[in-house]
Amino acid sequence: MDDVLITGLGALSPLGSGVDAFWRGMHTVETTPVTVPDPLARMDHPLMYLVPEDALPDGPAEQDGLPLGRGSQFALEAARQAVEDAGLDPGGGAPDPRRVAVALGSGMGDTDLHERWWTGAGPDPGRWAPVYPVASAVAAWFGAQGPTTCVSNACSASGYALSEGADLIRSGEADVVIAGGAEAYSRVALACFNRLGAIDPERCRPFAAERDGTLFGEGSAVLVLESAAHARARGVRTVYGRLAGTGWSCDAYHPTAPEPSGAQIERAIRDALREAGASAAPGDGGLGFVLPHGTGTELNDVVESRILDALTDGPAAPLYSLKALIGHTGGAAGAFAALAAVLMLHHRTLPPNVPVGALDPECPVRLPSEPSPMTAPYGLVNAYAFGGNNISLVFGEAGS
Repeated sequence: MDDVLITGLGALSPLGSGVDAFWRGMHTVETTPVTVPDPLARMDHPLMYLVPEDALPDGPAEQDGLPLGRGSQFALEAARQAVEDAGLDPGGGAPDPRRVAVALGSGMGDTDLHERWWTGAGPDPGRWAPVYPVASAVAAWFGAQGPTTCVSNACSASGYALSEGADLIRSGEADVVIAGGAEAYSRVALACFNRLGAIDPERCRPFAAERDGTLFGEGSAVLVLESAAHARARGVRTVYGRLAGTGWSCDAYHPTAPEPSGAQIERAIRDALREAGASAAPGDGGLGFVLPHGTGTELNDVVESRILDALTDGPAAPLYSLKALIGHTGGAAGAFAALAAVLMLHHRTLPPNVPVGALDPECPVRLPSEPSPMTAPYGLVNAYAFGGNNISLVFGEAGS
């Protein structure tokens, strides 16, 4: 079975525009949530990690006569960066557009368009637009003629999209897949979490003793997945890593809460490790790090940390908490974690974690506060969602 390589990266995030800004931000540990500039966000905690105004794309706000929301505009910018980084040619040439697929995840899609129209604040309340055009917008821009899918199963959406992209390559349905996720500010989503009492009033503090919920972020992360044979044939110079293993499961336990034993979470992790041929233990052939789902909510963090601790008899791999830096990016969270994992493997460096304060004694995890060199060739990414939708991805170094 042909390896699934990562040959291009793109990002638009609260850290700025571009992968270089994202990687630098992972080392500065200095982001701060802001109050959303929405006069109708009448809720207790209208806080988010937003994409900076000076990083917003200048691209068109519509495509083929249909308006595009903030989520689709984010996705188009991140996809443009990733495609350019991979040395691909949108609109023709190589590769064969019939062999290019798009798989993107988004929890809320372009719902911001509809929220503006509902209040009469949109440019034309009489116009209609689909809520989930994110993947089709990218496919239309590139000229991709392969399968195009927008996955929207909440916070694991882009993790599932990456897994589907790998399946398309391994099954021979595609040579290249533009995969990832996008999420933008949604008044409805933020209001719902306020009503659930699940918003931290200060910042996102996964695994901290004083955590009090999650805090959302926005942006888009896109990875170009490519079969090893196709990458060799076109002479790709930079391979960031491999998507080596995937594992899916579903708790079917509760609409919002994880199943307390974490059995299905553990199953997804072990399936991904098995497919990758990787060990859960740090060291040769094992995990150098874990990017946890870790949202900052009480039960989720406890269940996940216990499962991670139980994977090995000895010390568990260190964690890098991306959500403490950029917040919980919803349906794009898995893609952002994948982007971070691939960069860490490529640079062979584990960046410092954002300090979150004293850790919860119920969360047996390690969050190193200083950068350190990589000690193993694999990294684990977890993304979980409402309804018990679990996805785990194992990424490997390019040559591992």
